[in-house]
Order: sequence, then structure tokens, then C-alpha cells
Amino acid sequence: MRHSPLRLVVMGVSGCGKSTIAAALSESLGLEMVDGDDLHLPESVAKMRSGVALNDEDRWPWLDRIGHFLAQPQHLGRVVACSALKKRYRDRIRQQAGEVCFLFLKGDFDLIENRMRQRVGHYMQAGLLASQFEALEVPQDDEPDVITLEVTESPAELAELAFSALQKQLRLPAVL
Repeated sequence: MRHSPLRLVVMGVSGCGKSTIAAALSESLGLEMVDGDDLHLPESVAKMRSGVALNDEDRWPWLDRIGHFLAQPQHLGRVVACSALKKRYRDRIRQQAGEVCFLFLKGDFDLIENRMRQRVGHYMQAGLLASQFEALEVPQDDEPDVITLEVTESPAELAELAFSALQKQLRLPAVL
């Protein structure tokens, strides 16, 4: 059974369902949650809104804010929805936050692009999805703290699968 606070990052390309799954896990596990989008600087949001992909210099302070949020004391833990596309980005979060579990929501381009075209009011444009897939470094065996789930299920089913995978990997109790 786990005794330390859970530090969880729900990761993947834009449109894969990070925010939805992070919110569901936050509710079911009693974790404080923040959407990584809310931690971007206004300049970065403006850049993405205008269709320009962020570069690493834009991302470092954002990743530090995510790691800092996760590292703050909280009884049960915290969850962040964050792309964390590259291994060095995940490593940056680990440096700031310590022990972190990543939940990678993996899906194919066509499925996620279709989902992005249906959503309303998000600054991340579907046209930037290709750059996200180009940047994505799929977690490998050298990252044992990553759980991978395919996003072919409905959000409710995916949230259940995520909860079950976390229970198994982290030995969480069935009910908190």
C-alpha cells in the first residue's frame, strides 16, 4: 500500500483527453488537480493561439512550474494534465517533483485530430497536432514510472482503465 502522496502526470499530445482523465482521477482519488495549460505564460498561450508551436525555451519555465506544483505537500497527492512529450521534459518534471507517475494517453493522429476539430474554445489549434506528434518521444522501458493506455475507449471507460492501471502499478487501495 502506498503511503507517500501520489504525484501523477497525465500526458500525451493535445486532444488525447489529458484534462478529462486527470479530472476524473482527481475526483476518484481525491487528488488536487491543475491543468498544465493553466500554468503557461500568457506569451506562450498567445503563440499557440496564433498557430506557432512552442520551443524548448518556452517550455522550461512551464515544466518547472508543473514540477513545483507536484512537489508541494498535499496529503493524498496531486495530478497535472501536461503534454510532457519528450523524455527530457519528463526528466525536468522529475527533477522538480521527485517520484512521479506518468500516465501516457496514446492514440493515432487521425483519431486525435478528429477529436480536436470537434472541441470548442481551446487555444491549441488542430493544425499544431502534427508538430506535437513530431515532438513526441514515446516512453520506453527506461521509464518504468510510465503507464501507457490507448485512447480508443470513451473517456469514462478510459478513466476506469487508468484507475485500474494505477491501482495495479502503485498498489493503491480500491477505495481511498
